[in-house]
Amino acid sequence: MDSLDKTRSKIRANKPLGVRFVEYTRNTTISFRAYQAVVLVLTFFAYASYHASRKTTSIVKSVLDPKQTQLGFTHWPRSLFLGSSSNVTVHQSTGPKPGWAPFNGSGGTAMLGQIDVAFLAVYSFGMYFAGHLGDRVDLRILLTIGMLGSGLFTALFGVGYWLNIHSFYYFLVVQMIAGMFQSTGWPSVVAVVGNWFGKRKRGLIMGIWNAHTSVGNITGSLIAASLLRFGWGWSFVVPGFLIAFVGLMVFLFLAVSPESVGIEKEEEEDTMAKGFEIRAPLLQGKVVQDKAVGFLEAWRIPGVAPFALCLFFSKLVAYTFLYWLPFYISHTAIDGQYLSDSTAGTLSTLFDVGGVVGGILPVRSLPQASCTLRSPPSFSTAPTEASRSPGMSPSCSSLECLSTGPTPL
Repeated sequence: MDSLDKTRSKIRANKPLGVRFVEYTRNTTISFRAYQAVVLVLTFFAYASYHASRKTTSIVKSVLDPKQTQLGFTHWPRSLFLGSSSNVTVHQSTGPKPGWAPFNGSGGTAMLGQIDVAFLAVYSFGMYFAGHLGDRVDLRILLTIGMLGSGLFTALFGVGYWLNIHSFYYFLVVQMIAGMFQSTGWPSVVAVVGNWFGKRKRGLIMGIWNAHTSVGNITGSLIAASLLRFGWGWSFVVPGFLIAFVGLMVFLFLAVSPESVGIEKEEEEDTMAKGFEIRAPLLQGKVVQDKAVGFLEAWRIPGVAPFALCLFFSKLVAYTFLYWLPFYISHTAIDGQYLSDSTAGTLSTLFDVGGVVGGILPVRSLPQASCTLRSPPSFSTAPTEASRSPGMSPSCSSLECLSTGPTPL
């Protein structure tokens, strides 16, 4: 009896403070389905805020390095895109604007590219170590630290505006440390979702959940673009506070696994075709492992290597657009005119709008039992299991360092 009481006390102590408060006020425990819903919502907004905070750099690039560079492309007439009576604000290329030293010099664009490379290099290696760390520490604490750290160093980049900092190495170091904290996001959220949805995934649910990347990019772009007129520093500080706030919500309410809150998993209905036998170790639904999976062992898990290679190249394209699309739009003359920096940032969100739609529609159109992992077009289901292994992370993200655009421009 004493042992049972100790176990209950330990479980209660491990519950997030917010969960304990809700259960106390309602005088009842939270159901398994309610936990699942909270986990999906919290992890969605958590990773969306990660992307919102890292997206701001691409919006501010054209303010730091504002010269209207001819990129060497033949441009279509403006009327084909904006219409003859468009109300979109444009500005003439009347020469270089002041910008922000040292990025407004002749090598400014290359410097911006170097900062992106440094961020993604640290981010890539950090994901590997974050995966290992996530196997050994509380994922809720790891996510909270990562989000608070990301918010702090995102804001510190913007603080350079008010402190009149013009040192390239200041911005470089800040972005590198931010990349380290940002690397905690993806391995942690997919591990938590895998703990709660570990046996079989609903393709549509996971397709919608995987839209967090595009939603975060859209949110970050709109926030940063709307704040440019108040000073580019605000475009970093506000997203920094946003991710810190969401990190606080994660600390208060995120339950990392059913076991951590003393609740048993409900049996999921079998939607597989009759006679179809699950053999892949990925789908055994084991949540608790006695021993953390090593790098080489992770590569031997069925599905890890093909998924890593697919994501390897898709990320190359995605990060090129993420970091350079607003810059390219604002520096490209359309019918002899240039879009304003804020308008270019807003227009660039259409790429991510397509990402949201493209992540959901292919999954929705798949047959009910066409395959075990039902959402390969959006890469939304496989990482939930595969990326829980720490060896998965660097393979998916190392080439992102090469997707920082043409630095000489």
